[in-house]
Amino acid sequence: MVLNNIEELLEKYENGETSLKEEQQLKNYFSQETVEPHLEIYKPMFAYFLVNQQEQFTKDVPLSTKKVFNYKWISVAAVVVIMLGIYLKSTIHNDLGTIQDPELAFNEVSKSLEMISKSFNKGTSTIGYLEEYDKGASTLGYLNEIENTTSIIFKKNQ
Repeated sequence: MVLNNIEELLEKYENGETSLKEEQQLKNYFSQETVEPHLEIYKPMFAYFLVNQQEQFTKDVPLSTKKVFNYKWISVAAVVVIMLGIYLKSTIHNDLGTIQDPELAFNEVSKSLEMISKSFNKGTSTIGYLEEYDKGASTLGYLNEIENTTSIIFKKNQ
């Protein structure tokens, strides 16, 4: 009777249907010295469960961390930034590259605008295929109109 009960409990255990009390019965049975020969393969597994059940975690788990923010370094960084700003301001000249001769300035601006114009024209010439796309889309619109009218005609005839 005990053997049949253990086999039934093992089948329920493998299907995940045992209660904690039934699992404890299995652990007690497999912790004995004498176990049926065809059930010997389960003995190491339940022995492991018994040993593993007695293990405990002994280290402390910190639940909160202390955030210590050192404000001294912020003040040092601020002083460095201010000093760097003062140094750079004193070394920069106010020469903005202005041209005093109006004719020379006009020629330089004309060269710059011509270069920009050439680049812009080159870019617009490469997107000429979009006009073909627009033609195809309008043709598709005509096909949709034809389909709508034929569906209206065929609905009236039915």
